[in-house]
Amino acid sequence: MAVREIREFNRFYTNLIGALDYSRHLHTPFTLTEARVLYELAHAPRTDAADLRVELSLDAGHLSRMLAKFEERQLVTRGPSEQDARRQRIELTTHGRQAASLLEERSEEAVGSLVDRIRPQDRPRLSEAMRTVREILRDNTVSGDSGGDGRAPATGGEPSASRVVLRGARPGDLGWSIERNAEVYATEFGWNEEYEALVAQIVADFAAHRDPERDAVWIAELDGRRAGCVFCVRDKEPGTARLRLLLVDPAARGHGIGKLLVDECIAFARSAGYTDLVLWTNGILAGARTIYQRAGFELVAEQRHHSFGRELMGQDWHLAL
Repeated sequence: MAVREIREFNRFYTNLIGALDYSRHLHTPFTLTEARVLYELAHAPRTDAADLRVELSLDAGHLSRMLAKFEERQLVTRGPSEQDARRQRIELTTHGRQAASLLEERSEEAVGSLVDRIRPQDRPRLSEAMRTVREILRDNTVSGDSGGDGRAPATGGEPSASRVVLRGARPGDLGWSIERNAEVYATEFGWNEEYEALVAQIVADFAAHRDPERDAVWIAELDGRRAGCVFCVRDKEPGTARLRLLLVDPAARGHGIGKLLVDECIAFARSAGYTDLVLWTNGILAGARTIYQRAGFELVAEQRHHSFGRELMGQDWHLAL
C-alpha cells in the first residue's frame, strides 16, 4: 500500500512542478540535474567534486561531463582543492552565479504561483504535511554512516525539523550580522572588504543611535541557530523607514525566512507610524528582489555604480504603508 501511494504521489508531484520538462517549465537551458548542481555550488562556501557527487548521488562520469560543459560555458572554474590536492575544487564564476540567481528567481516565482492557488487556510496544513514526509523518510532511509541513530549527518543542509523563530538582538548578534553578511556576499558575489566596512558602519550607527520606538532588528533562528537578520531604521526623509541588511544564511534557505523577516519589518514600520518604507539593493540579488516584489515594493530608480569591487546596478525600492 505504501509503495503504491508513494509512486502515485511521485507521478502527481513531478507532473505538477514540471520536473520532467524542467528547462521548458522555467524557460532555462538547464536540465533539472544541472540546475541542482548550480544550486549546490551557489549555496556552499567551498565545494569539491567528490562532495558534490555524494551529496547529489550522481555518477562520477556524468558529473565530470556536466562540469566540463559548465567550464566550456564559463559557468565554473576547476582546480586542486586547498585542503587536498588530489581532490578537485569547483567554484562558480560571476556568470555562473548570475545563472544560478536567475534559476533561483524563476523557481521562486514558479512555486509562488503554485502557492497562490492554494487557499490560505490550507497552506499551514500543506507545509506541516511536507515537513512530516521529509522527516519520516529522512529518519528511516539514511544509511548507517550517520552513526547508527537513523539521523542524517550534519552537512550544513536542512535540519531534521524546520522551526523558524524571529527574535530581537542579543549580545553577539550585531557582530554576527556583520561577519555573516561579509562572508556570504564575498562567497556568493565576490564582494570585497568595502561591503564589510559598509555593513559595520550601518550596524554601528544602529547601535549608537537606536530609538526602540522607531528602530528595530530581528534575528531569525532555524532550530535554535542564527539563520538570518534584517534591520528597520529611520530614514533621512521624515515619516520614512528604511529596510537594511536583509540576510538569509545559505544553509537556511528554502524555509521562507526572508519573507518572514521582510513581513516583520513592514509590520513594525506600520505600527511605528511610518508612512513609507524604502530600501536600496542591487539587481544581482534576484532572490531578495523577488521577496520585495511579493511584499508590494515597487522599483522607483536604478543606477549603475562600481562598489565592493564589482560593477553593479543599484536599485531603490519603495512601499507605501
